[in-house]
Amino acid sequence: MDASALLYSAAGAAALLAALLPRLLGRLPVSMPMVFLGLGALAFLLVPGLPAPDPLRHATVTERLTEAGVIVALFGAGLALDRPAGWRRWSSTWLLLAVTMPLTIVATAVVGVSLLGLGVASAVLLAALLAPTDPVLASDVQVGEPTDVDEGDEGDSEDEPRFALTSEAGLNDALAFPFVYAAIAMAEHGAAPSGWLGRWLGVDVAWRCAAGAAAGYAVGRLLGRLFFRTRRRRGGRLAEEAEGFVALACTFLAYGLAELAAGYGFVAVFVCACTIRAAERAHGYHGVLHGFTEQVERLLTAGILLLLGGAVARGLLEPLRTVDVVAALLLLLVVRPIAGWVALPGGGRGLRDRAVIAFFGVRGIGSIYYLAYALTHARFESPDRLWAVTGLVVTLSVVLHGVTATPVMRAVDRRRARLAAERGKDPRSRDVPV
Repeated sequence: MDASALLYSAAGAAALLAALLPRLLGRLPVSMPMVFLGLGALAFLLVPGLPAPDPLRHATVTERLTEAGVIVALFGAGLALDRPAGWRRWSSTWLLLAVTMPLTIVATAVVGVSLLGLGVASAVLLAALLAPTDPVLASDVQVGEPTDVDEGDEGDSEDEPRFALTSEAGLNDALAFPFVYAAIAMAEHGAAPSGWLGRWLGVDVAWRCAAGAAAGYAVGRLLGRLFFRTRRRRGGRLAEEAEGFVALACTFLAYGLAELAAGYGFVAVFVCACTIRAAERAHGYHGVLHGFTEQVERLLTAGILLLLGGAVARGLLEPLRTVDVVAALLLLLVVRPIAGWVALPGGGRGLRDRAVIAFFGVRGIGSIYYLAYALTHARFESPDRLWAVTGLVVTLSVVLHGVTATPVMRAVDRRRARLAAERGKDPRSRDVPV
């Protein structure tokens, strides 16, 4: 069998499915990630001669492919947010980052040590990579395309669950990186903080976060002026050309410059997108950029999930023990929901909104990236088991959240519309708590 011909055929079929599935699935309780994960497993089970997509053997390829998927998704998430940044407007986001994420990391690390029997470094690594909500696979519970809203109209453009989950995914995938570095430092120098804590706080927390945010803001401001403010008559405002592929230029420029400055590129990409969005909030060019970004994201997601399904079919989960399955279910069904619920007191949020935000902490491609990154930068015990647990959590999340996302969000939307009508508001209003 001609391997290259098979590869081209598979790539073409995956691209076609990535375009068709969002329309074909519609209101069904099935997500696009579920389909591609299943197709990948079937393909590698049924087609002889396909090489095993083992992430341990192909760690560098795994790292780079998932890295690209995450940064493209982060740029799309930042562009999609209609709500201007602010302490009160983004209060749900700050609470999820300040409370839910640390609680999830601590609880998962405790589970790793006490239940799974991992060493401290491996437990911290597992906690860091399984804590953040994924910007790639959480699209079914995130905001849609950017809308042409004026500054005073942002209240009705996004409901609280979709906004909170989108903004959380945009930031906590980056803010998990310091804990990945902490795990790497523990693996290299031991768990005693005297050998690594000072550098970790000064460089991995303070400098890298600040450098990433500064680089993203600077690039976003520059590109925002180029898109919307320049007064040159010919070849001036780039927004007038409606070139969608410029989104990749924004993404790669922000990410690359932040990484060159030893900052977190994930932070830079999301901040850059939000800054560009704020430069001219009501301009239709944001929709052009977001549409192209979404298409690239679908292609990358399709490829990654096909390979993940293939890895599962070829034995990725074989090192699992019964206790690992229990731990994975505990994380998805207990740890994240409780941590999310605790972080979000009333404050205008309805009980159903809080429950949706707490439950849909989707785990996905970001977790795979962080594990691949860590294992190429330090030696950890039982890397095959770490891959097995991570693969199981991501697979369970794809299935569990994929099945529930559509019916749950539709039910919440129907109730929101009914409450809005009862209060004399437009049924399409998004600012009614449920």
